[in-house]
Amino acid sequence: MGLQIPISTSFHLPDGREVVIETGKLAAQADGSVVVRCGNTMMFAVAVSATEAKEGQGFFPLSVDYQEKFAAAGRIPGNFFRRESKLSDYEVLISRLVDRAIRPLFPDGYMNETQIIINLISGEKETPPDAFAAIAASAAMMVSNIPFAGPISEVRVARIDGKFVVNPGTTALASADLDIIVAATMQDVMMVEGEAKECSEKDLVEAIKIAHDAIKVQCEAQITLAKLVGEKALNKREVAPIPENDEVKAKVETYRDQLLAISKSFLDKHTRSDSFKAVKAEIIASLTEEKGEEYVKENTKFVERYYDKLKKDVVRKMVLDDSIRLDGRKLDEIRPIWCEVDYLPSTHGSAIFTRGETQSLTSLTLGTKNDEVMMDSALFMHYDKFILHYNFPGFSVGEVKPNRGPGRREVGHANLAGRSLRQVLPENTPYTIRIVSDILESNGSSSMATVCAGTLALMDGGVQIKAPVSGIAMGMISDGSRIAILSDILGDEDALGDMDFKVTGTHKGITGCQMDIKIDGLPYDLLEKALDQARQGRIHILEKMTETLPAPREDYKPHAPRIVELIIDKSFIGAVIGPGGKVIQEMQAETGTIINITEVGDKGVVNIASSDKASIEAALDRIRRITFVPVIGEVYTGVVKTVMPYGVFVDFAGKSGLLHVSEMSHSRIDNVEEVFKEGDEVKFKLIELDKKTGKLRLSRKAILPAPQRGGNNQREGRNDRNEE
Repeated sequence: MGLQIPISTSFHLPDGREVVIETGKLAAQADGSVVVRCGNTMMFAVAVSATEAKEGQGFFPLSVDYQEKFAAAGRIPGNFFRRESKLSDYEVLISRLVDRAIRPLFPDGYMNETQIIINLISGEKETPPDAFAAIAASAAMMVSNIPFAGPISEVRVARIDGKFVVNPGTTALASADLDIIVAATMQDVMMVEGEAKECSEKDLVEAIKIAHDAIKVQCEAQITLAKLVGEKALNKREVAPIPENDEVKAKVETYRDQLLAISKSFLDKHTRSDSFKAVKAEIIASLTEEKGEEYVKENTKFVERYYDKLKKDVVRKMVLDDSIRLDGRKLDEIRPIWCEVDYLPSTHGSAIFTRGETQSLTSLTLGTKNDEVMMDSALFMHYDKFILHYNFPGFSVGEVKPNRGPGRREVGHANLAGRSLRQVLPENTPYTIRIVSDILESNGSSSMATVCAGTLALMDGGVQIKAPVSGIAMGMISDGSRIAILSDILGDEDALGDMDFKVTGTHKGITGCQMDIKIDGLPYDLLEKALDQARQGRIHILEKMTETLPAPREDYKPHAPRIVELIIDKSFIGAVIGPGGKVIQEMQAETGTIINITEVGDKGVVNIASSDKASIEAALDRIRRITFVPVIGEVYTGVVKTVMPYGVFVDFAGKSGLLHVSEMSHSRIDNVEEVFKEGDEVKFKLIELDKKTGKLRLSRKAILPAPQRGGNNQREGRNDRNEE
């Protein structure tokens, strides 16, 4: 092939930065490829889709993978192999953001395997790349012939110093009190995810509006690029019509009343599931009797599809017609809640949170700086002292499933719960905090149960959080004219709705959110109404939680590590550590503590951890001795170490000074040994410090009262010693 001729278009962010989208230069054999550039940050994205679906394919096989090339930031990966390996949690989270935004825009019936790959190929620290991943993926599909009802884009909106900013730089973002990423088409908001420091519902809606306005500009640029590309981008592949079978459809429809009766029976999860399965089995048995096994075998996929659609339609209409739900609750009613804390005696904090048929057993572990987790991406490498892990075993839903480590779902749920709780953690805590949520039972909203259980575990462990946090999963059903907003949705309700959203927060405001919006042209006033209902549910849950434990315990558990912080001068850091770490290692071995030193400005921050108070005191004493700086004029107490004819050498706070015979008493002392012996305790004032030699001169005389006239000098010297 000859030289590729690139085609590009551009737009400007609200702050004036130019973003360029280019195609035609790289990866010409992919169905679509683009490079999105903002400053020195460059995102490369390709879209490839198979020309035919695999035989019997029953779902849309879409994969989205975002990965950062370490060379993009001039770095070599720090792992053993020195190459990019499996996606990090950070990369998985960005992949999920893109996936959730684009997946609904592929046509029904399109079953061709499709892959989206997004790479950061050049990066600068001041331009967070996550806000450009979705526009790169969308643009790659827009310039391809893959059927896609885009374009879409994502932007970050943060509130910094009271003002909303679109795609702020990394430095500015650090001071934001609201940080969300929004995905949308030209017409509709599709996805929202983010965190805030207890923001109001109105503030969240305002941020979404600002994001959507910025996204419209980015979508226009993609439409322009597609027009410039021409025929390839404008003539999308034809999607074969979804085959129909009116006979099977009519047969399935006759079971509407049976499905409605089950829906109105308000059964528990497994009984309801078994009842629905029994109806499907009855349909298949009836068709087999009427048409034969071969007919049913050939048309099973139609039975499955029509049955699922009918069940969904029956439940949705029941909710809209009768304002009741599968378990008999009202639309805004929360399932029964029970909580327990201090359930696990050996952990540093624990809680059980059960809401309906969803249960989380959560533990808290307090660690030291040595336990911090390293976060290593192409642009940043830092350590995090807050860790939240979420586990979802198969038995929680009554299934047999091998444990193969956390998947993308577990990573996403952990991130949502973690960012929600992070907002209320105490500032400058010396501890590394790890929360582990094990979902033991699930019927919807397990990530929100993790937030609630995590709050209780923190409070049970004595962590002084700013306020308790609860979470609620919401749903919405609409037929165009009627709308039902559902609080605390069940697992069966999760896939029925037109908007699924999770909101976490305190009594004061929102700390985290995750929304997937499926209603075309959702009015913002309706979104506000839904968020207000979520707030009411969230507060109800908080009240149930605080009935179990109203506030953090005043102290940590007896077996939890205690960490004492000591500030020392920066110049003493080396002395405390010692050559090759010898001094600090000896202190840790002899006192049974864990000691960490961090340089902060011109100070050294020393953290000493142990579950034994005496061990901490021993380590503190040794460090204070090393870092002690004597002050002229101050009074100290020491121990006589050596007795000489001209005076005694006194040890105090790791230092040694000379108490000359002339400074022992107001009267003459002829024999030092008659006044002091080794091991005697003596109180004195520091009167001189030789800066060149470091020698210290001490005076006992300076703190003794003046002698009475006419007394015996020798006796006065002894009396001085006795008085002391």
